[in-house]
Amino acid sequence: MIDATIFHRLAETIETRKQADPASSYVAKLLHEGQDKILRKIAEESAETLLASKDGDAQHVIREIADLWFHCLVLLAHHEVSPDDVLKELQKREGISGIDEKASRKIG
Repeated sequence: MIDATIFHRLAETIETRKQADPASSYVAKLLHEGQDKILRKIAEESAETLLASKDGDAQHVIREIADLWFHCLVLLAHHEVSPDDVLKELQKREGISGIDEKASRKIG
């Protein structure tokens, strides 16, 4: 299994790029342009992931999901939350039926 700390290292890099010049840093440019730009990139990468899957090319799916996850990490940074917050949520849901978990969100 690959070490999941890559998420933490990427998040740290993204965090440091917040202070960079948007002309020299893609992350700084995305964050500078704001949430709508980040959301458009996530939508674009999601669509590209779907198309790669429809094409049946596993390597292309892997590359597109890597792009999607990266842009999701940028969105987390925009909201001042970390991958740990998402991992904690996944851990909280572990072992719970997806149907039961979704129903619990409607109640609470």
